[in-house]
Amino acid sequence: MTTPRRPVEPWDTEKAAQLAAEALRYLARHYPECSGSEALRPYEDAAHDAAMDADEDRYKEALRGLMRAGRDEALWVRQGAA
Repeated sequence: MTTPRRPVEPWDTEKAAQLAAEALRYLARHYPECSGSEALRPYEDAAHDAAMDADEDRYKEALRGLMRAGRDEALWVRQGAA
């Protein structure tokens, strides 16, 4: 027995790109210390995988994770610098 799949809806690549750009701008503006951090790589990969699967919910969750991880990384760097 197979699991029923939800109907495939068109993937709005422009909206996806806009969401990613907004997330990255937010991190760059508020937490520049996290720029290029390897700690963000799993979240970037998760967002990429979700985008390739056209899974908007998973994509948005991955971007939220990216932003949380960026904030946490920047705060860790700031505490270490103090």
